[in-house]
Amino acid sequence: MLNFSREKYLKVTGGAIGLREEIERVVDKVYEKGFKNLFLIGSGGAVATFYPFEYMVNSTSTIPAYAEIAAEFVLQNHKQLSEESLVILSSLSGTTEETVAAAKYCKERGATTIGLTGEYNKPLADTVDFPLVNFAENDFASDSNQLVLFHLIFRLMHKNGDFPEYEKFAAQLELLPEKLIEAKEKFEPKAEAFAIVYKDEPYHMVVGSGTTWGRAYSYAMCVLEEMQWIKTKSIHAAEFFHGTLELVEEDTSMILLKGEDETRPLMNRVEQFAEQYTKKLTVLDTKDYALEGISLEFRKYLSPIVTSTLLQRLSVHLEDKRNHSLEIRRYYRTVAY
Repeated sequence: MLNFSREKYLKVTGGAIGLREEIERVVDKVYEKGFKNLFLIGSGGAVATFYPFEYMVNSTSTIPAYAEIAAEFVLQNHKQLSEESLVILSSLSGTTEETVAAAKYCKERGATTIGLTGEYNKPLADTVDFPLVNFAENDFASDSNQLVLFHLIFRLMHKNGDFPEYEKFAAQLELLPEKLIEAKEKFEPKAEAFAIVYKDEPYHMVVGSGTTWGRAYSYAMCVLEEMQWIKTKSIHAAEFFHGTLELVEEDTSMILLKGEDETRPLMNRVEQFAEQYTKKLTVLDTKDYALEGISLEFRKYLSPIVTSTLLQRLSVHLEDKRNHSLEIRRYYRTVAY
């Protein structure tokens, strides 16, 4: 595969899975202390990674869950936040200004805080009660964070009596990195073909729902816009027919991210519409990937990580065919703003 290190990928994802015992110790401690609700707080791609887990908690558990954008959260005066809240924050660098500020804000209000980050001795790790650290870089950070969150969130739901299958689920997560590499390999020709056809495309619509909505949001904003400077709109499938459909023409590029949760009919409806009105339709469907060894009952939860691992291959090929590095920025962390 183009610009892919199997060794590096397995090291990063293996590191995330290797945190299982530490994660379970942290969960047991916070559950023993007690909490009445759960906040998932981040900025940009980090909060986008939280969106599917908010969906999973709210559709699986009785724990009230709120995914919040860090900068807005500290100004909102959220009435559900209290000393009885459990807050999970995420920043790969550990230095994201808004997320660190949110961590301090939550600590000041007595909430219990857990931080997902890539390094110790950085502001986020130094601020939270329980830092969970696994080194990763931008290319595989999403998969790393999701593997940590699968253990963390599903252990919390298990302790709450909502997910009795946790031990089986966690055991199967150990198989997932190899299965994700197999998915990448199967998708590789399609990723390259997409980049060849769409390398000069000026505008994309990226549509998701349920557990893939966060991936649609982050891929549009954090990759196509931030890393490739391509105008893109992320659209929730449930809202597509309340406005955005009017912009679809036969040369409109639409990228549909289909998962396997309860909202799949919403994506089917958008797909049926797109097939009639555009000649530029791309569908990434997690059902197309076998994930041997993963139980059918768990596949709906894994849709976001399968989607993100496929999108990583699109990014690599777009970078190559457009001759536009994924690392270059004009403004982000480059100028004062």
